[in-house]
Amino acid sequence: MPDLAQELAYVRNEEEPILPPPRGRNRGIAALVASLFSSIPNAVMTIIGLALIALMLPPIIRWAFIDAVWTGDGREACAAPGAGACWAFVKAKFGQFMYGRYPVDERWRVDLTAILLIAGLVPMAIPRLPYKRENAIYLLGIFPFVALILLTGGNFDISGGALLGVLAIGCLVAGIVALFADSDSSVAGLRMTATAAAALGFVALGWSIVSSASPIAFGLSLPAIALAVFAAVSLICAAATVHLSKGGQGIKALLPTGIAVLVAIVLLLVLRTDFGLEWVETPLWGGLLVTLVISIVGMVGSMPLGILLALGRRSNLPVVRFISIAFIEFVRGVPLITVLFMASVMLPLFLPPGVNFDKLLRALIGVTLFTAAYMAEVIRGGLQAIPRGQYEGASALGMSYWQSMRLIILPQALKIVIPGIVNSFISLFKDTSLVLIIGIFDLLGIVQANFSDANWASPNTPATGYVFAGLVFWIFCFGMSRYSLYTERRLDTGYQR
Repeated sequence: MPDLAQELAYVRNEEEPILPPPRGRNRGIAALVASLFSSIPNAVMTIIGLALIALMLPPIIRWAFIDAVWTGDGREACAAPGAGACWAFVKAKFGQFMYGRYPVDERWRVDLTAILLIAGLVPMAIPRLPYKRENAIYLLGIFPFVALILLTGGNFDISGGALLGVLAIGCLVAGIVALFADSDSSVAGLRMTATAAAALGFVALGWSIVSSASPIAFGLSLPAIALAVFAAVSLICAAATVHLSKGGQGIKALLPTGIAVLVAIVLLLVLRTDFGLEWVETPLWGGLLVTLVISIVGMVGSMPLGILLALGRRSNLPVVRFISIAFIEFVRGVPLITVLFMASVMLPLFLPPGVNFDKLLRALIGVTLFTAAYMAEVIRGGLQAIPRGQYEGASALGMSYWQSMRLIILPQALKIVIPGIVNSFISLFKDTSLVLIIGIFDLLGIVQANFSDANWASPNTPATGYVFAGLVFWIFCFGMSRYSLYTERRLDTGYQR
């Protein structure tokens, strides 16, 4: 009886002839026509769409380009019969649209800040360029302080009292982290909390005396340098106790702490240095400058806060989970206008007499916290999409909670929720126009404010201003959207064979 496998076997002895591609897979115009007219409903919708484009596009082109007023010194040209878009108004007010009321002679500082930002973003955005870690250190660690000095003028009055308040918050955060750092021994956690508080107290005490010393050169003085070194040594000694309480990791474990302390002291001294730049108050900022400052700070600040809130909401610790859920649900339950109003009007009522924050700083904090609540839910969705086997695999490798999150879980979760993250960023960029409610003139706000200029009052001026603002918003939002699609395609390698 012949073998069934041999009877069913088939061996090709010659090459199969090349056949033309099947219908429906054509490219170019043929594929476009086939997709637009594939059925009767599609054909009807296509004809209606083409008819609407034919009716609407010519008048728009005529208003925006053919009949537009490109030059002029006032409303006479834009108010003429049959005149189109008043681009002369945009040209005359372009400086205010970009910088607000920032002093004209100091606008080079804004331009230099933008150049430094682009110089750091472009190498990070191009995958093939090397030195990503160095670029990240520059963008997140160096550029913010350089931009702060350039835009404001530097020479901040960092008094001892202000620093003591900041370090008090740092003591609280360090204590909370220390308490949960060593779950096996509460005594070790308390010892870490005490040493961390003592270390920050040393720095606060040293800087309190430093701030009262008169500078002799570049904002520095001999007592300042001596006390800064004393504070650094004190913090390193306290860090040694922290590391020893965690099991004795050796002297090498103190190097990162020492470097971080020295960098922090150097930054404090730099912020206190007088670079000879004119001080520009934030009420003078406006236009696209304010829009970019609020959106960039909100994006950068909301991302790590959103990650921590998402992890806190999934935490096994009841207190951490309750605080995270309460914050997320409260912030998501109120509109952004309410948050900005509370930050601008109601927050000063709860502060001690004589203590106040800059209005723009309050807006930055409010926008960052508001976006972080939404970002937390987006990231939590990515964490829930990770299979349980990834967590178990990390535990099998002996990784701690934070190691598994940093090396295995979060990279996968963030890749999954790239569309949601970019969607939140785009929404944040457009929501910056709401800061007008608290008297901060962003791009849209400064455009609307210039409508009251009687020299440019014409029927076409408001429409032209809104079109210009909408075009600027669209360019940035479309750019973020396209880059997110590019990032998705580049990282979408998990299921490729």
